[in-house]
Amino acid sequence: MTAGEAGGANGSVVRRILLGSQLRRLRESRGITREAAGYSIRASESKISRMELGRVSFKSRDVEDLLTLYGVTDESERGALLGLAREANLAGWWHSYGDVLPGWFQTYVGLEGAASLIRVYEVQFVHGLLQTEAYAHAVVSRGMPGAPAAEIDRRVALRMERQKVLVSERAPQFHAVLDEAALRRPYGDRTVMREQLRHLIEVSEHPGVTLQVMPFRFGGHAGESGSFAMLSFPESDLSDIVYLEQLTSALYLDKREEVAQYERVMEQLRKDSPDPAESRDLLRGLLQLS
Repeated sequence: MTAGEAGGANGSVVRRILLGSQLRRLRESRGITREAAGYSIRASESKISRMELGRVSFKSRDVEDLLTLYGVTDESERGALLGLAREANLAGWWHSYGDVLPGWFQTYVGLEGAASLIRVYEVQFVHGLLQTEAYAHAVVSRGMPGAPAAEIDRRVALRMERQKVLVSERAPQFHAVLDEAALRRPYGDRTVMREQLRHLIEVSEHPGVTLQVMPFRFGGHAGESGSFAMLSFPESDLSDIVYLEQLTSALYLDKREEVAQYERVMEQLRKDSPDPAESRDLLRGLLQLS
């Protein structure tokens, strides 16, 4: 797969969401119910809902029939939307990891690869995009006791593949705030933790990465709700998304008022944490103690 194809595959999730939102706007502007739209393409109301949320792939025939129902007759407009449908069906690189990748996380991996800005706060462990292979292996093994070694290796390989987004041609800006607890909680042996700390010091000097540490000495802080990620995209039609991972599923928040609350928390965390240079010093101090 070429770099261009990889970028298109990463963007397929975004295109699916964009197409779904445009189909929803067209339907609502004509006063057509989801039930009626579903009937026109021999599908259920819930199928229309999933299409409009960008959670399923699109058949060109279904999109054509919906556009006709919504009164879209201009050929250039129809052509643009049908082209978007074709691009939305591109398979991402992560589909080859479908045996170990939950469906709800596939969406996140696609969005992560298409984002222009990724902001994260982590408290339990080092964020996946910043983990060394040995540390990732320790985290996955701890989270999946009794899992076959081959499955653990596949999950670690997926995590390492995800990290390529930070050094790709269209790498996003990556802003991370790590709670000191994530750095002091051992995963793996002393060697693994020392290697992880050294890696964080190194990666924090990359031009597209801003890494800050929220130290224990600060006390209580804005991140009381726990870990989260915020994704922003170059497409003006796509709103920022907040990703909240749970044990067996995930929440994707895109309502403006909800996203704004997390935006304020992230900005407060960044303001209250030592700057990147001071955070590197904190990491060096932890390395000496380890």
